[in-house]
Amino acid sequence: MNLKQLEYFVRVAELGSFSKAAMILNIAQPALSRQVRLLETDLHVNLLTRTGRGVVLTDVGQRLFDHSVGILQLVARATEDIESARDEPAGRIVIGLPPSMGRLLTPPLVDGFRRSLPKARLAVVEGLSAHLAEWIATGRVDVGLLHNPESQAAIEVTPVLDEPLGVVSPAGKGTGAAKKKVGASDTVTLAELARLPLILPERSHAIRKLLETQAALTGHKLNVALEISSVQSILELVRGGHGHAVLTPTALVASGQPEAFVLRKLVEPSLTSTLCLAVSAHKPATPLTKHVLRLLRELILAAAVPIPAPRAIRGRSTARQP
Repeated sequence: MNLKQLEYFVRVAELGSFSKAAMILNIAQPALSRQVRLLETDLHVNLLTRTGRGVVLTDVGQRLFDHSVGILQLVARATEDIESARDEPAGRIVIGLPPSMGRLLTPPLVDGFRRSLPKARLAVVEGLSAHLAEWIATGRVDVGLLHNPESQAAIEVTPVLDEPLGVVSPAGKGTGAAKKKVGASDTVTLAELARLPLILPERSHAIRKLLETQAALTGHKLNVALEISSVQSILELVRGGHGHAVLTPTALVASGQPEAFVLRKLVEPSLTSTLCLAVSAHKPATPLTKHVLRLLRELILAAAVPIPAPRAIRGRSTARQP
């Protein structure tokens, strides 16, 4: 067993495909397959099960995968630590973004990273806040953006941005369930929200938890018409007249089609979603990590969008929020 074999094995397992892994690793597929087979031979186990669609981990393969991720992270941190003696950010860093922010932040993040960190390598993954928190705790992600994270000893969080939650409806007349009127106001109370058909993410989602907690505290029950995890799919359903959504202004702008919707601020009570930067509580911050945290903070504040006075968001504001 050697580090190169472990790296190859991890990439194949993550991508579920030898061909995709070979492309990412820039090696021939037969050579990649041979290295994984040698690893299996050395350990006298089958690590992967070949299927018609690719490969999946066996039970023992999952155990080795968990060990391998930690081993490779330790080696990377050792390299970064040696290079940090020159106080020069270098090495590889994995950043986790929630889907609502990935589309908005990834292009400027890559541009800024390449300009300011030419000797470092960047990987970006997307996932719900609950998943990202777990990946940070286990070392698969170095820095993450989390919405309303729950307190846990394994990660450290720093609040960056508080965004008001708003009710998203189609800008046109709409059809079906979305024909139910919110009213002429630019705001929606929680009591009014409870009477609307809602398209919300699954219960583990941070905003869903916040809404249900507040509804329970005020004696209301939300009318959840559909449970959809993808923000883009939620907005497509809202635009098609299947219900209303509750999102932040930034998430709506990140969709790329804000002019198709009306956004009204949620009040009585006003609810906010807090976006936090998160890192492992057990890993020392390297110069690369510190630099990326500063870069992410700048990008988040630059991308922040307030709920405008006109009901439909027509463009993107770059006003910084405190």
